[in-house]
Amino acid sequence: MTWSSSDTTLAQISNDATNPGAAVAVGSPAATTPATITATDGSVNGMATLNVRPTGFVATGSMNVARETQTATLLYNGMVLIAAGAGSNPPGAPATAELYNPATGSFAYTGNLNVGRYYHTATLLQNGKVLIAGGDAPSTLSITASAELYDPVTGTFAVTGSMNTARYYHTSTLLNNGMVLIAGGQNSSGQNLASAELYDPANGTFTATGNMTVARGNQTATLLDNGMVLIAGGALPNGASIASAELYDPATGAFSATGSLNVARYSHTATLLQNGKVLIAGGFDVNHNPLASAELYDPASGTFTLTGNLSTARDVHAAALLNDGTVLIAGGQGPSLTLASAELYDPTTGTFTPTGSLITSRVFPTATRLDGGMVLITGGYSSSTTSELSSAELY
Repeated sequence: MTWSSSDTTLAQISNDATNPGAAVAVGSPAATTPATITATDGSVNGMATLNVRPTGFVATGSMNVARETQTATLLYNGMVLIAAGAGSNPPGAPATAELYNPATGSFAYTGNLNVGRYYHTATLLQNGKVLIAGGDAPSTLSITASAELYDPVTGTFAVTGSMNTARYYHTSTLLNNGMVLIAGGQNSSGQNLASAELYDPANGTFTATGNMTVARGNQTATLLDNGMVLIAGGALPNGASIASAELYDPATGAFSATGSLNVARYSHTATLLQNGKVLIAGGFDVNHNPLASAELYDPASGTFTLTGNLSTARDVHAAALLNDGTVLIAGGQGPSLTLASAELYDPTTGTFTPTGSLITSRVFPTATRLDGGMVLITGGYSSSTTSELSSAELY
């Protein structure tokens, strides 16, 4: 079989016997441009169209509902589940959910949640279902302990066991054993929680596990390569940021302190790098100002070390690990306005470099790396439009 491209300045395709038919976009046109890929074997041939997009951020289909603080979960079928969030039309927390199809670049409604919520968590389980847990539920005028499962096969949400403690601003992490760790957050009285619990997909129930060493909300939780979970930073009920960090050990069900952050922060991002370290970036400082600082957690030493600063101080932004090992940081809140700027962190140099800006400035967006390597940015709130956003874009 011989493979060829109609425009090798846009796309090239491999004729290597060990990797035949692997196409790669090499150009960056001003607008999406098709290249024809042809496979020939004697008198038999076939063709396919490869659409080469510009580099940077490009618009894709819009969501059906404008929303912020929603969750975005990459499913095993390559589609992205967008669930609930805060919105103004309808007001409160829409119970709607929708799916993004990378093949068509469009969003379509799927089943509704049983409880509209925001500041909830969404976790992809090993069986392909998605666990939605906790959050603020305006329809009940309270923080909810309820949880539900989304089934991609049926496109519906079904109620599952409730958490032992109603919470929002918490974290949710899939463990290597298939269970889900729910940690911290705040309760309906605005009190920080040290409690944690485990969701067992086998029986659909939550059970208490060890408490964190520090009660915290708005922290990050990162599954490390060794199977432990790093809990970093967070906020106290008065908004003061926390510098401490701790590790959860699934083998013992206990939390233990690890090295502290160099800079106390909350509403930051935490991204597991290909080298096993964790990049902590931005967030609010102790005076509720956005941070430009970033640091790395090394599981081998249990310590945090400062790395290069962000080009723009930001919080409540989005981050995604790219296929080349760099980290995309996009949007968020700056010193005064929502941000459209984006930047890349390079672990080999420890530096951040500005990259193309978002089409629309946004705070509380989601960033989801798709199977093809692009990153889907959805929703959020923009100070330029003073409203929630339905727009989405691809990096």
